[in-house]
Parts: sequence; structure tokens; C-alpha cells
Amino acid sequence: MILPDRIAHGVAAGDVRCAYRRWQKPRVTAGSTLLTVAGIVRIDAVSTVESSTVTDDDARAAGYASRTELLATFRGTPTDPVFLIELSWVGADPRDALADTAELAASDVTDIDVLLDRLDARVTWARPVLAHLADEPGATAAHLAARLDMDKDALKRRIRKLKEHGLTRSLSTGYELSPRGRAYLSARNTGTS
Repeated sequence: MILPDRIAHGVAAGDVRCAYRRWQKPRVTAGSTLLTVAGIVRIDAVSTVESSTVTDDDARAAGYASRTELLATFRGTPTDPVFLIELSWVGADPRDALADTAELAASDVTDIDVLLDRLDARVTWARPVLAHLADEPGATAAHLAARLDMDKDALKRRIRKLKEHGLTRSLSTGYELSPRGRAYLSARNTGTS
């Protein structure tokens, strides 16, 4: 389940307490967590509701101005059940703390080398993406994909792996190197390991 940025930030602020989805079967379970742009969000409960019983107050609790606006977001078929997913904010994304780490030990640089070797094993993309972002902070996936002659959506999925390891950050438009990513490139450019 993906929470739009606005909704994720609403959960973190305490303004949004739930989400509604129309699915054939539940795609999330109570107790699981989601990594969002606003941090970690927990799925507290999942239950089915009749869409006809959803009120304007329910829609506002889900971050929408009205019932009509919320129902317009539903996908699937009208015969699919509607799920009420109760949400709460757990805390900051732990990848943010990792990304903010600008002091790298030699072992950190070696670990990143191993990671990049693995990511580049079949198709060379990880090191070129880091190099492009060093030169062009804010580059979009479409721009990077064109430069690397890759499919944009496939590249976006791959860039998430760099973010998981604290090397990049997503911007509202495009990507940038994190302090950890800049420190790694600096260590590699100065020849330290």
C-alpha cells in the first residue's frame, strides 16, 4: 500500500488516522508498517466497511475534504469490498539517520563498494547514478534514465535501493546525494578506503 505524500504527512502530524481502499482482498495486515516520505506508519487495524456508510467525517479522518472526494479515489470494481485501514505514525525513517552520516570509516566505504558491485553486476547503473547526482542534484528519473538509456520505471525502483542504503534522497522532484553518498564519492575520489 502506498500513501500519497500529503496523507503520509497528515498521519505524522496526527491529522489523518485512517485510509480507505477498495480491493478484492486485503493487501496489508494489522501490525505491519509502511516506509513513507513522512517516516514509518503502522497499520493498526484492517476491517471491511460498506462504502455507503462512509461519512464526510470519515473522509476528513482519511485526509479528504468530503466523502465524494474520498470515494473518487477508489479503484477496483464496485463489487470489491472497501477496507478501513487504521493508521498511526511510529517515527522517523531510520534511513534518514543513515543518510545523514557524513563520517565514513574505511569499512563503510568498503561495504558501499561491495553493495555497488552487487547492484551493478548485471547492468551498470548505480555508480553512474551517483556520479550524475553529484553533478546534477535534483535530476529526475526520466532525465537519468535517458542519460543511461534505461527504462524510467525500472530505474526508479533501482534508485530506491540506493536510498535504502542511505546514499540518495528523494526530492519533491528528482533526487540528490545524501551526506553519506557525498562522503562516499569524496572518499573514492581521494582514493581513501
